[in-house]
Amino acid sequence: MPITESQRSFGRSFLNLRRDSVHSVDSATVSGGNSNELTQMEAELDSFQRKVAERFTDLNASNSEDLLSLEWVSKLLDSFLSCQEEFRAILSNRRSQITKPPMDRLIADYFERSVKALDVCNAIRDGVEQIRQWQKLIEIVVTAFNGSGGGGKRPLGEGQFRRAKKTLIELAIGMLDDKGSSSTSVSQHRNRSFGRNNNNNNNKDHLLHHRSIGHFRSLSWSVSRSWSASKQLQAIGNNLATPRASDVAASNGLAVLVYTMTSVLLFVMWALVAAIPCQDRGLAVHFNVPRSFQWGGSVMSLHDRIIEESKKRERKNSCGLLREIDRIERSSRVMSELADSVQFPLTEEKEVEVRERVEELGKLHEGLRNGLDPFERKVREVFHRIVRSRTEGLDSIGKLPE
Repeated sequence: MPITESQRSFGRSFLNLRRDSVHSVDSATVSGGNSNELTQMEAELDSFQRKVAERFTDLNASNSEDLLSLEWVSKLLDSFLSCQEEFRAILSNRRSQITKPPMDRLIADYFERSVKALDVCNAIRDGVEQIRQWQKLIEIVVTAFNGSGGGGKRPLGEGQFRRAKKTLIELAIGMLDDKGSSSTSVSQHRNRSFGRNNNNNNNKDHLLHHRSIGHFRSLSWSVSRSWSASKQLQAIGNNLATPRASDVAASNGLAVLVYTMTSVLLFVMWALVAAIPCQDRGLAVHFNVPRSFQWGGSVMSLHDRIIEESKKRERKNSCGLLREIDRIERSSRVMSELADSVQFPLTEEKEVEVRERVEELGKLHEGLRNGLDPFERKVREVFHRIVRSRTEGLDSIGKLPE
């Protein structure tokens, strides 16, 4: 979906520092300061809005099969990291302005929201660990039929089916138990937070962040059994509203920057919770940005598409909307029904059908094996980037916690 000229015009009017009238929040007049500096800032802010729009237009162009896949969610995280870096750079270049009202208040508010996102990142990591457990069960089923050699040539016997059926039952129960809450096996891993790293190669990174990480230990070291993803999202989005015209004017347009980044943060965390199993998943979080923003139409379109996906009959009771989870549920169910229906000795036709289903499970296992690690690394990077940005931002306005 290309960005229309009307959307570009809206973005320009929203950030136009020379407009004399205020038609709405987006066209508020911004005045004062050096003319050249304002012109440069106007260009930076307009560029930021345009790039956010381009990234979400690209994400929204994905077809229904790609939406909410591991690859798509990873791409969403890449977009967040890119937006976050540009946001950080603009703030870094405007240190003198972000220390003044209303920017000091708006910046502090953004970083308070962002720190709540750290718990979401930890919960998502727990969800990834749970998906890995399902991946291992799929591998057992595939190995049961293919044998250690993986050639799939030896005749299929009753013992192989018994082992596969037992594992498929365990998989079905595990996915059922995980709907709405994390399992005990996952909670046992929660001490391994993104804030702690046992890899000696990352000691430099750990030292870089040690000051800021200390502030988050009580908040995001792990998620407790009573933690709620739904409530955490509500806390991130609480009282989020388009900036007032007076704030836009007083901040020379920087209030729009903060609102945009806050909206991106909320949407990305909401989409992660929608896709990945975690405690008390819930999508009923108020999220509504004006479609007249350059990026608003694409973001709201994605929001609506994900909501529609969650309403599908076969997805309503799913533990996560990740496309791979849907494939696990469908493929394992078909395989289980097939295993229950076979009679021995197997006919050649039935054996071919079984092997086709095993091959399907094998491809699913391979996709998870290749996709989960890079995805988890991106979630980890999001966590650390939020920490770093918050530390730098609060340090700039003199509000870094003791």
